[in-house]
Amino acid sequence: MLSQLGTNVGYVAVPLVAVAALDASPGQVGALAALSTLAFLLIGLPAGAWVDRMRHRRVLIGADLARAALNASVSIAWWLDALTLGHLYAVVLLTGCATVFFDVGSQSTLPQLVGREALVGANAAVVSLQAVSNIAGRGAGGGLVQFLTAPVAVLFTAVAHLASALRLTAVGARRQPPAQPRETRLRAQIAEGLRHVLGNAELRALALTAALTNLGVQIVNTMLPLLFVRELGLSASALGLFWAVGGLGVLLGARCARPLAARLGHGRTQVVTGLLLAPAALLVPLIGRGPGLWLAGAGWVLSMAKIGTANVLGVSLRQRMTPDALLGRMNATFRFMLTGALAVGAALSGLLGELVGVSATLWVGAAVLAASFLPLLLSPVRSRRELPQRQPEGSTVTETART
Repeated sequence: MLSQLGTNVGYVAVPLVAVAALDASPGQVGALAALSTLAFLLIGLPAGAWVDRMRHRRVLIGADLARAALNASVSIAWWLDALTLGHLYAVVLLTGCATVFFDVGSQSTLPQLVGREALVGANAAVVSLQAVSNIAGRGAGGGLVQFLTAPVAVLFTAVAHLASALRLTAVGARRQPPAQPRETRLRAQIAEGLRHVLGNAELRALALTAALTNLGVQIVNTMLPLLFVRELGLSASALGLFWAVGGLGVLLGARCARPLAARLGHGRTQVVTGLLLAPAALLVPLIGRGPGLWLAGAGWVLSMAKIGTANVLGVSLRQRMTPDALLGRMNATFRFMLTGALAVGAALSGLLGELVGVSATLWVGAAVLAASFLPLLLSPVRSRRELPQRQPEGSTVTETART
């Protein structure tokens, strides 16, 4: 949770450093957001194979230490009056590389820690903690920027990652999944992970839906600092609060995931919540001062609630459909597609912001987010009631499991 808290404070603080301290343009803000996720496109797939060969706890500790040092360098450079956009670009790119390993390692560790039968409950708890970190981190991030300036808020991010690394060192080593033979070629291992995800109709639909969700969210989020601070003249605290309210939606969706799945089925729940809640994103571009802000906030909460439910049920499904030896590569393939969508969304948002303006860009992002559930609606996931049985070690799912 400490790592998530730091990440969410940085989510608010870093773009505001660019906007407030370095007077960045919409295109430069878009480039900054794109660089923060570019690492998943550059090293996301091989990272999965590497993680399958490593001790996960060491991966997590190393990633947190790297992120702590990189974020601290931003605050130090600012205090020395030496901070530039080039420095900020380098920091977000390298921080993204560390995040690749942290995210893949953490999702690959969970099935070994709790057992596959407990994955839905465990993922509900994880997503809930992430949502709480989102609420606290982004709310605190806005306040820190407002009262202590954005570079000081970035320093808090560094401290949180350092504390997370120290906490992980105190956790005893856990049972690891079977190690992949080192003589196996990296390219062959990556290809096996890709075939496992893209060759299965359910996993493919989950990946496409999540990628569209990330694309729409990133198009919207990249423009929000410019909209709040420059066009509406609102404070950094207001921006942090808006993002934190979205965290409430994620928390609500995560807590409702298990009872809804028990009643409607795992697949149908994801489709129904998408159909009912995803279109609420179309309220977000109505954002403005007064009632418009409240209306947009309501739309943001509802669309984030859909994401919270999907995160619990979708991640549980893909973990149950994947043998232990493939978990790292499966997660890396998903992260490659999902975070690649974030990079594309950030770059597209910056380009559209320059060409057609902030408001029109928000409408594009909201439309993508509203339609993000369609791959699930058109896939066999819509009829799945139960999670599949555990896959035997070393096997790869090639056909859709029927229930």
